[in-house]
Amino acid sequence: MGDQVQTLPYGSWPSPIDATLAAAHDGHAEYVGFVGEEVWWTEPRPTEGGRRTLVRRGPDGGEESLLPAPWNVRSRVIEYGGQPWAGTVRDGEPLVVFVNFADQRLYRYRAGADPQPLTPLSSAGGGLRWVDPQLRPDRDEVWCVLEEFTGDGPTDVRRVLAAVPLDGSAAQDRDAVRELTEERHRFVTGPRVSPDGRRAAWLAWDHPRMPWDGTELVVADVTDDGTLREPRTAAGGPEESIAQADWAADGTLVYSSDRTGWWNLYGLGPDGRERALCARAEEFGGPLWKIGSRWFAPLESGLIAVVHGRGATALGILDPETGEVVDAAGPWTEYAPTLAVHGGRVVSIGASPRSAYEVVELDTVPHARPSTRGGAPIGHARVIGAAQDDPVDPAYYPEPQIRTFHGPAGREIHAHVYPPHHPDHVAPGDELPPYVVWAHGGPTSRAPLVLDLAIAYFTSRGIGVAEVNYGGSTGYGRAYRDRLREQWGVVDVEDCAAVARALADEGTADRDRLAIRGGSAGGWTTAASLTTTDLYACGTILYPILDLASWGSGETHDFESQYLETLVGPLAEVPARYAERSPAEHAERVTTPFLLLQGLDDVICPPAQCERFLARLEGQRVPHAYIAFEGEGHGFRRATTMVRVLESELSLYAQVFGLNPPGIPTLELAK
Repeated sequence: MGDQVQTLPYGSWPSPIDATLAAAHDGHAEYVGFVGEEVWWTEPRPTEGGRRTLVRRGPDGGEESLLPAPWNVRSRVIEYGGQPWAGTVRDGEPLVVFVNFADQRLYRYRAGADPQPLTPLSSAGGGLRWVDPQLRPDRDEVWCVLEEFTGDGPTDVRRVLAAVPLDGSAAQDRDAVRELTEERHRFVTGPRVSPDGRRAAWLAWDHPRMPWDGTELVVADVTDDGTLREPRTAAGGPEESIAQADWAADGTLVYSSDRTGWWNLYGLGPDGRERALCARAEEFGGPLWKIGSRWFAPLESGLIAVVHGRGATALGILDPETGEVVDAAGPWTEYAPTLAVHGGRVVSIGASPRSAYEVVELDTVPHARPSTRGGAPIGHARVIGAAQDDPVDPAYYPEPQIRTFHGPAGREIHAHVYPPHHPDHVAPGDELPPYVVWAHGGPTSRAPLVLDLAIAYFTSRGIGVAEVNYGGSTGYGRAYRDRLREQWGVVDVEDCAAVARALADEGTADRDRLAIRGGSAGGWTTAASLTTTDLYACGTILYPILDLASWGSGETHDFESQYLETLVGPLAEVPARYAERSPAEHAERVTTPFLLLQGLDDVICPPAQCERFLARLEGQRVPHAYIAFEGEGHGFRRATTMVRVLESELSLYAQVFGLNPPGIPTLELAK
C-alpha cells in the first residue's frame, strides 16, 4: 500500500481482488466428521470443474485430499443433497463410504485403492440416489436414505430408509439393498440409532409441507435381525418443525423443535418424559435444505455441542441439566450447520467478516461441566483445517455494518451493509456511491455475515453492497419466517426496496445508482422488483424462478414442487395470483437494463423459465444480456463460469452507472 490516498470516482478504484481470485475462493468446507481420531471433511475445487473432494487431517496436522478428479463427493437427493459420506475405523484402517455426484452411487473407500461401488445403477428417471449414510459395522451395512425414481417425471420418486451391504454384493443387484421402511412419508432423513442399538429415530414430512413448516420425529424399534418395527411419531406435526434429532449417551432422544416460535432443544427421556433443555428466543436449528444438517451433537459427558444464535450463530456447549450455554472463544461469528464430536472434541466450520469458513475444533476435555460464572468461555477453539489464507492484504476486505431497517407498517428488516472500502482510494467528497442490493436464495434461508470475495470484488472498486435478510428469512424466529406465507413477491420485494430507499434517504447511497441482484429465489425477487418498482437502475438475475404457474405445476423437482402452496397460496384457489406476480407474465414492465445468467443443466429452475421471459420481452428494446452456461446446474460451481459472471455483472453496472473500472471486458447488451 502506498502512503498517499488518491481520489477517484466510485467504481473506478483499482483492486487486487479480480474475478479469478474471487472464483478460486468460492465455496467452502462442509460436512465435518471423525474417522477414528482424525477429522475429515469435504472441500470444493472450483478450478477442477467445481467438484468436491474428501480431505483428511493427518496425525501430523497436515491436510490430504483423498480423491483425485473426477471423483465428486456430493449427493443429489432432493437435488440439494446433504451429508454425502461417513467413516469409522475397522481393523486399524479407515472405513469410509461416500456418494459420487456423476452416477450417484454409494462407494466404499480404502486408502491406496480405487473406490469400489456398493450400489447399482438404475435407468429409471434420475436413478438411485443416496444421502445421510450411517455406518453399522456390527451388521456390515450402511444405513441411509434411498431416493429411487420410478419414472421419467421429476415427481416420479419414492424415498425410504435402506441398508446397503458393505461387501459390495448390491453393486449389481438392486434386490440386495434391504429396505428398512415402507413409503409412509414422501421425505425422510437418515436414521440415528440409540446407544444401546434398540431404537432408531428419523425425521419425516409430506407435501405440501416443507421441512421448516412441519415435520414428524419418528421412532422405531430395531430388532435383532436389523429390521425397524412399529414406527411411531414421538413429536412434531403439520405446524411444528423438528429440524434435527439425535441420541444422548444416556438414551435421551434430543431434538430441535420450533413449537414456541424458536427452534429450541428438547429431551425425551427413556421414561417417556419430555422436557425443554434450553428455552431461549434464539435458534438451535434451521431450515433443512440439506439432509443431515447438524445444529447440535450430544457428547459422552452429557453436555451438548450446539450451533445457535439469533441472526448470527455461535458454537457453544449446553449443559442440559441447567440450561446454560457457554460459547467458544474466538473470532468466528458464524457457524455452518455441521458438527462432529469424538470424546470431548467438537468440530464445526466457522467464519467471520474477516475470514471465510474454516474447520474449527473445540476441546472440552479439561472441563466436566461448563462454568457459567461470568460467562467464561469453555475449552480452547482453534483452526485445524481449511485455514484462512489471505490471498490479498485484508485491508481490501469490506467492513460490514449490521443494520436493522423498517419497512411497511414499521416491520423490522435485518440487513448487512458493506460500504465501498479501499485502503488507498476515496471518492470525491460530493459523490455518493452506487449500491447493489443482494437478495439471498431460498427464500427460506439467510445471508450470513462472512468474508465473501465476490462482495469484496465490488466494494474494493467503490460499489456498495447491501445484503437483505427480508421477511421470510431464517434465524429470527418462526413469526419472521412466516411473514412470507402467501406473500412471496410482495414482502421480499418491499423489504429490499425499503433498505435501498433508506440508504438513499440517509445519504449512504446514490438514489440514481441503485441495482438489485440475486440467484434462485433471489433471482425471483430481483425480477419481481424490476417488474413492480421503478427504484433500481438495473438488475442481475441468476438462475431464477420467473413463471410461477409453470414452476408450480411440474417444471421443477419433487422437493419444491409444492413449495408455492405456502409461498404464494394454493394454485387451485388463487391462480390469478400466480399470474399477477410472475415476472414472465409482465415482461413489458421491465424498462431498465438487466443481466440474466442461467445454467443449462439446472433442474430446479430450468432454462425454459428464462427463455419464456426473454421471448415475451422481445420488441421491448430493453438493453439486456443472457448468458447460459453448459455443464452448470443450480448455483454455479466452475471457476471459469464465476469469472465471467462477476466480470459481466461489473460491466453492466459500469455501463448503467457511468463507472470506469479498469481492465474489465465490456458486456454487450442487446436491445
